[in-house]
Amino acid sequence: MGSADLVPGVSGGTVAFVTGIYEPLVESVSSGSRAMQALVTGRIRKGLGLLGDVDWLFLGPLVIGAGVAIFTLAGLLERLLREQPVRMAGFFFGLILGTLFVAWRMMRRPKTEHGLIVLVVGLVAFAGFGLQSSAVVNPSGMVYTLSGMMAIVAFVLPGISGSFMLLTIGMYQPVIGAVADRDLGPMLLFGVGAVFGLAVFARILERLLETQHDRVVASVTGLMIGSFRILWPWPNGLGGENGVGATELAMPSGDVGMPTLLALAGAVLVIVLALAADRDSSSTAELGTVGVDDQP
Repeated sequence: MGSADLVPGVSGGTVAFVTGIYEPLVESVSSGSRAMQALVTGRIRKGLGLLGDVDWLFLGPLVIGAGVAIFTLAGLLERLLREQPVRMAGFFFGLILGTLFVAWRMMRRPKTEHGLIVLVVGLVAFAGFGLQSSAVVNPSGMVYTLSGMMAIVAFVLPGISGSFMLLTIGMYQPVIGAVADRDLGPMLLFGVGAVFGLAVFARILERLLETQHDRVVASVTGLMIGSFRILWPWPNGLGGENGVGATELAMPSGDVGMPTLLALAGAVLVIVLALAADRDSSSTAELGTVGVDDQP
């Protein structure tokens, strides 16, 4: 998830979607946000009790892994996107394409209404992702904090890339630069914003998943479709350069074969991982059933 959040157009929430940990992630983060709210408002005893309800054996390793990936892979991904932009974009395009298969299978009772939601949200996202901003020069601390609040949405919402949100407001280069340079001041301000944004948004999303599950999944699917605009490997934008980030569209040219193969590989990888996760879940459920039946 940390690696995905570094790439414009690819969401860490999408990775959670594919690996089958999406809803447990939202529940765990929401529990943590309730504990944080209690602690901040002075209800220390209640806050400590709520912290005990958080599944730390699940959430702790996940957060540590994402953090390690962000700090260790920021430089590598930045170089790959610079040196192999078309092939990287092709691979990411395939990852999102395969995730559409996963998202639709998450529907509990698919209806025509959900197809319309996918279409409308996809068109709006496609148009919205065409908006970009030039890089902000010398951003203030408040800008870093607000950027963190916006970008963290991608941690729990598939289809929206935190990196691309930073790109649209001109904060991608400053934030990635701060991570690569280990500039603790901006990183801390960005982290504070991310914590507060996550605490608020996770609880809203948990409630929506409880009451409007299929509509939320349909909306997420539409967002992922819209993100294809920034993952098309052969755009004609950002000074005419191809790769991730540009939002104009052009016919494939130049390096076509390898990006296409990488896109197919990415799609197959996601589908295989999703089917494997389903099989693991089914096996676990069967074992649980046997255990219950064996009880006297």
